Amino acid sequence: MFGPFDFEETVAYAHWRERKLDTAPRRVEDIVLELDDPRRLSPSERQRLIDLNASCNMAIYVSKSGADPDKDIPRLLGQQLGLKTLDGHWLTDNDGISPISVTGAEARGERKEFIPYTDKPIRWHTDGYYNTPEHTIRGLILHCVRSAASGGDNQLLNHDLAYILLRDENPDFIRALSAPDAMTIPARLDDDGVARAEQPGPVFSVDADGFLHMRYTARTVSITWRDDPLTQAALAALARILATPTPWTLHGRLEPGMGLVCNNVLHDRSGFTETPEKRRLLYRARYYERVAAA
Repeated sequence: MFGPFDFEETVAYAHWRERKLDTAPRRVEDIVLELDDPRRLSPSERQRLIDLNASCNMAIYVSKSGADPDKDIPRLLGQQLGLKTLDGHWLTDNDGISPISVTGAEARGERKEFIPYTDKPIRWHTDGYYNTPEHTIRGLILHCVRSAASGGDNQLLNHDLAYILLRDENPDFIRALSAPDAMTIPARLDDDGVARAEQPGPVFSVDADGFLHMRYTARTVSITWRDDPLTQAALAALARILATPTPWTLHGRLEPGMGLVCNNVLHDRSGFTETPEKRRLLYRARYYERVAAA
């Protein structure tokens, strides 16, 4: 690691830490902006989305699109923000965008095995933690077409702040979770054998442009953590930090026409209840670029 993430660069880290804490939003309203049409941003709308992601890694928009099911909404929005390379995988549609819904699980039987396609709660995570390093998910758009009858709320936490809280408690925790084999996702098997190889990797890493990336899930199944006392202590400390609301833990629910644009921040989802008239549908677009990447 380098820059503020180099443990020898204490002054650089102190400046980075101060800036992050000074600019961190404490209310979800602080990151909400109105968009006329996400498919065609005005220069000021685009700049505001870029600025929020530059300072706190996330923004929430409210648009007039309402329950419009047009999948071009997240795709065209991403293109305007430097998000170009969609992470298409076996559970996405052919266009690389995933419809996140319980009804989608009925249409695609293999999806029902995975929690995002159910009405169950999802614990703290960043997206694509099982991907290879070449397919690191840096950008994420969630666009709401329909909300559930009740539930489906999200908590959001900028991973920069999770890093700060953990490093303030014990810098050795960061060292442990930066090991190349700190967290391993076991291989996924199908009828033909190994569908996805075992994937080890760090929780915290720094990309070539000097931005912090976090790879994490609070799931306790299909995850293997490095079995040494320091890693286990770091993992317990991180779980405690996430379980305890911080001044910077934001809460909200996406309603039709709303969306989250972020640099793959930590997030969770509460369970939800549907009715025939209120079936939840979100579009999820994952990217290899950060928002406004050069």
